[in-house]
Amino acid sequence: MTDAPVNLTRSGPPETVLDPEPAEALLALAEAMGADEAQRREAVAEVVARFPRFLDGWARLGLLARDQAEAYAAFRVGYHRGLDRLRQNGWRGSGYVRWAHEVNRGFLRALAGLQATAAAIGETDEEERCLLFLHQLDPSWPPADWRA
Repeated sequence: MTDAPVNLTRSGPPETVLDPEPAEALLALAEAMGADEAQRREAVAEVVARFPRFLDGWARLGLLARDQAEAYAAFRVGYHRGLDRLRQNGWRGSGYVRWAHEVNRGFLRALAGLQATAAAIGETDEEERCLLFLHQLDPSWPPADWRA
């Protein structure tokens, strides 16, 4: 557990904002994403290997995957690591985790990737659960740039 506060609002459920990612991980991911297209996936995989708790690293690796199985695995790791991080930041299983907060985007991108990949492989129950969860976390879902 953490001593991180849960932010209560008069307008609805509490909102959780994840703690910032390490600056070194953000820089490494930006450099990896700027690599030549043929080298980008491997560069992002190296970032994830160095920073295995880096949620957006897992999400980006899923987006760069060579096939649906690899994408599904990367998104699922990012999603489960994200649940752990949410709990460490005071999330109690409900409440908002909004895209508007940059630090939440890695988790939401991994969850959205898991939803899209589940749809692509015909796992409709997982697809529906993920989509419902996305809307519960951020009622304005989806942002136009979630893959960006």
